[in-house]
Amino acid sequence: MQHSIKIGTRGSPLALAQANDVKARLIAAHDDLDDASVEIVVIKTTGDRILDRHLMNAGGKGLFTKEIEDALMAREIDCAVHSSKDMPTSLPDGLILSTFLEREDPRDVFMSAKYASFADLPEGATLGTASLRRRAMALRVRPDLKVVTFRGNVQTRMRKLADGEADGTFLALAGLNRLGMSDAATEVLSLADFLPAPAQGAVTVEIREEDAAMAARLAPLHCAKTALAVTAERSFLSALDGSCRTPIAAYAKLEGDTLAMHAMLLSLDGKTVFDQKATCAATLDAAAILGQDMGTAIRRDAGEAFFEDLASAIEAEIA
Repeated sequence: MQHSIKIGTRGSPLALAQANDVKARLIAAHDDLDDASVEIVVIKTTGDRILDRHLMNAGGKGLFTKEIEDALMAREIDCAVHSSKDMPTSLPDGLILSTFLEREDPRDVFMSAKYASFADLPEGATLGTASLRRRAMALRVRPDLKVVTFRGNVQTRMRKLADGEADGTFLALAGLNRLGMSDAATEVLSLADFLPAPAQGAVTVEIREEDAAMAARLAPLHCAKTALAVTAERSFLSALDGSCRTPIAAYAKLEGDTLAMHAMLLSLDGKTVFDQKATCAATLDAAAILGQDMGTAIRRDAGEAFFEDLASAIEAEIA
């Protein structure tokens, strides 16, 4: 009997949808695999357990990956499926992101049970989001809004809106599309007004670096175009020491044989914005250098005082 491939994932509906998509793609790509030989293993992460406070109080992005990566290193699973934007820029030794699926729509959506668009929110309305990027982007154009921390999966957030805990919130369109819930979006926001989080909309598969057999299994699923864009965006994030503690946005797109990226760093209140656009050749090495250079330039322009003020503002906000 074919040895079972074990795919590790979080247990949210979106995470399961992404893991099952990878499973289906593996089976379609290999004649010797079937439903019984590819197993989904649900692993609860620390981030999934924390619903009553901001994740920054508990450690940030790695909270959604640590237990899954521990299982991968312990050989309890053969690969792990993640939303790329949840991944820290530094991985544990011995683990790599080997595969990126073709990227979904990277845009944010506005959701409300009361208002037809973000612009329709009345003065002083309550906006729910746990994302510092979305908070800063919103306050940049609507400084009158009251922002409250809003966490949970798609279904939880929709229930909170229905219960009146906020007048509106933001979600990633990619997640709604993967759940077959795109109709739930009140308004799709433009990339010009709401630049996405680095790697938003891209699913990645993490494996042990020495596992050549698993890498070969996953190779047919890999999208080189997505890998280029995400490499540039994650390199930019890394150059700014980015995490969920920093309002950072970036989006790279292949245009012919050129990779073009738009990247931003914002203050928490959205009043200060550092904005850059640049291009490079469409190679992984060039993409990594592009992101690094753009991040270094923005860090230089912002100055260390900006980051100190930002850290103080965030500490005050989540205290």
